[in-house]
Formats: sequence, structure tokens, C-alpha cells
Amino acid sequence: MINADLATIWAFIIAFAVFGYVVLDGFDLGIGILFPAFKVGADRDAAMNAIAPVWDGNETWLVLGGGGLFAAFPLAYAILMPALYPPIIAMLLGLVFRGVAFEYRWRDPGHRRWWDLAFTAGSFTAAFAQGVILGALLQGVKVSGRAYGGAWLDWLTPFSLLTGVSVVVGYALLGATWLIAKTEGRTAEQALGFARWLGVATLGAVALVSLATPFLNHDYYSRWFRMPGLLLTAPVPILVAGIALLFWRALGRSAQILPFVLTIAVFALCFIGLVISMYPYIVPDAVTIWQAAAPESSQVFMLVGVGIMLPLIIGYTAWGYWVFRGKVGEGYH
Repeated sequence: MINADLATIWAFIIAFAVFGYVVLDGFDLGIGILFPAFKVGADRDAAMNAIAPVWDGNETWLVLGGGGLFAAFPLAYAILMPALYPPIIAMLLGLVFRGVAFEYRWRDPGHRRWWDLAFTAGSFTAAFAQGVILGALLQGVKVSGRAYGGAWLDWLTPFSLLTGVSVVVGYALLGATWLIAKTEGRTAEQALGFARWLGVATLGAVALVSLATPFLNHDYYSRWFRMPGLLLTAPVPILVAGIALLFWRALGRSAQILPFVLTIAVFALCFIGLVISMYPYIVPDAVTIWQAAAPESSQVFMLVGVGIMLPLIIGYTAWGYWVFRGKVGEGYH
């Protein structure tokens, strides 16, 4: 038996976990993407030290989101995994490469340039793959009965490549604004310069994806361009424009934390737009969250565990960021 309220609660939990991952792991992936632009030596070390205490904990949210999807919506998991195997495998390999490179670049200085290359390549691959997964999900997957019915490369389209590039640019902006808040001197000045042009590039990418998305699906078009859906969706681009103006003013006066906060706000609005487009489908135009949900007894059992663990994860994460607040010093290694 499926409980619609429980399914909605689980959809919210997974969406919360995914957004938490995008924001928290997004900025350290972004720093990896920008890494080659920093001078070898103190500048690269400062950029790395800005994420050293938190980068591995950030990936907790990916585990929660992926594990939650498997446990709470097994039908959606069974359909989406075969549809997205190549980009998912690429993402996981990218995360492995960057994780190994992060630790080994400090302990194997003789090969540091190769570890730096692996760190950048892994960060770019993971970010790009996540964007491709987003695009492939939005454009929909072919479902046959209760299984994936498409081909191995159905995910590879111009739209999914656009979303892949867009996520790379957006993560790079998150990384630049994080470095503004966490570093000093030449590193912070360079990050400020990156943030200016990455801000323009991110807004351009958001505009392109937003304009293309409604034409993927008739339901998307109706929700964004026809009444009464227009009343709900119209505030989103208006708010993005307002935040963009505040972002430029914050950069102009060399604000430290505000650019990062405003970038998160843009990501939040994009995430809200994604929810508006897809809800109540978890596999667009094929499977709703209620159709994909696990039995009520399973959802209740898992909800007890999540009710205990989620506050602990949030508290631990918040405490970690509080302990390592402020500018980076000589480093944590």
C-alpha cells in the first residue's frame, strides 16, 4: 500500500539532500575546475586549504540522495540507473580521482603536477557528468512497462551537453565566490576576477537552459508560459534578475561572504524551477513519485532512521563549517 503523504515527504527529503550536495560539493568541485588558473605554489595551496576541512563531508549528501532514491522510490531507481549508467559511472570515477589526488598531492610532492591534473580532471568530469544527468532526466527517458526501454546513449543529446557545460560554469562560480570568502591576498583577488566573468557566464547558461527546457515537453511549456502556471513561474526569472543585480553590487564593493550566498540563491531558484517543471513526476512524463514509491511500511521504517540521522548530519556539517570559519591560514595538512 502506498501512502501519498509519505511519498511526498520522501520526495522532499531526497530533493533536500540533492540540493545540499549541489551547493556543498559544488563549490569544491568548482575550485578543482579553476585550479589550473592559480599559480603553482602558495596560491594553489591556499585554494586547496579553503576546502580541506570539509570536502569529504560534503559528499555525504550524495550518498543520502542516491541511497534515499533506491530505498524510497525503487521503481524510479530501477528505471533511471540503466538509462544513465555512463554519466553516473563517469561522475563516480571523477569523484574518486579527485579524492585520491587531493590527499596524494600533499604526500607525494615529487609528482604533484600530476596529482593537480588529476584533481582538475576529476572535478571537471564529475561536474560535467552531473549536468548531463540533469539534462537527461529533464528531457525524459523511454520507459517500457516498469523498466528502461531506451538505448545505451539516449542520454547524449545537445540539451544534455548544454546542461553539462552549464553545471561546470555554475560550480566554477560557486568555487570562485567561496575563495573570495575564505582566502586573502592574490588568491582572493584572482577569485574576484573569476567571479565577475563567471557570473555573466552562469546567467547566460541559466537563460539558455531555461529557454530550452519548456520545449522539451508540452507539460513544461504549459507550466511556464500559460495561465495559471505562469502566475507561479513568473517570479522565478524576476528574482534571478534581482539577485544578479545584488551580486554585481556585492562584487563591486568587494564583499566577502555575500557573493557566495547570492550564488546559492540563484542555484536555489534554478532548483525551484526544476521542481516546478517536473512535479509530480520523478521520471518525467512516465512515473510519478506515488507510482514509484516503496510500500508504506518500508517508508515508515526508513523515516524513523532518517529522522534520527538527518539532524545529526546537519548538526555535524554546521559544526564543521563553524569550527573552520574565517580565512584559511597556513593550511590544515
